[in-house]
Amino acid sequence: MINNQPTWRPMAVADLEMVSQIAGQIHHALPERAEVLAEKFRLFSQGCFIFQDDRRIVGYAIAHPWTRQAIPPLDAFLGELPAAPNCLYLHDAALLPEGRGHAGASQLIAALRKVANSLDLPWLALVSVYRSDLLWSRFGFSVAGDPGLSAKLACYGSTAKYMTAPV
Repeated sequence: MINNQPTWRPMAVADLEMVSQIAGQIHHALPERAEVLAEKFRLFSQGCFIFQDDRRIVGYAIAHPWTRQAIPPLDAFLGELPAAPNCLYLHDAALLPEGRGHAGASQLIAALRKVANSLDLPWLALVSVYRSDLLWSRFGFSVAGDPGLSAKLACYGSTAKYMTAPV
């Protein structure tokens, strides 16, 4: 029996090539090198997920512990994770068109909350792009109105908004 309902699973090293391909398709205006995405996986694989149906990978998500109000630059190596993180930062979530409409976002947020709880991190954080702030607000995220974040958000595009949600 074939079930084409995608579900989230842990990312594996073998998935990184497809992650880079999907990133190139979805984020052509916000490119990141494959090596940068791979570093995030290497630093915190337990925050990396694949959205897959019976036939293929249709999306991915990459999250890692971080510090609230500190936005990592796009396409930049982290080097290391902070010694005292206070949030789980969703660096990227991308779904191909065929992966949309399957409650993937709600399933992902539930998985991220589970990871954050396991690390005693009280917050989730992300940068919404492409006017996705309305989507994220449905899951308890709100825009952090700190004017000091404007310069850090610039590399994420004109619609970028830094958002946080309590775990």
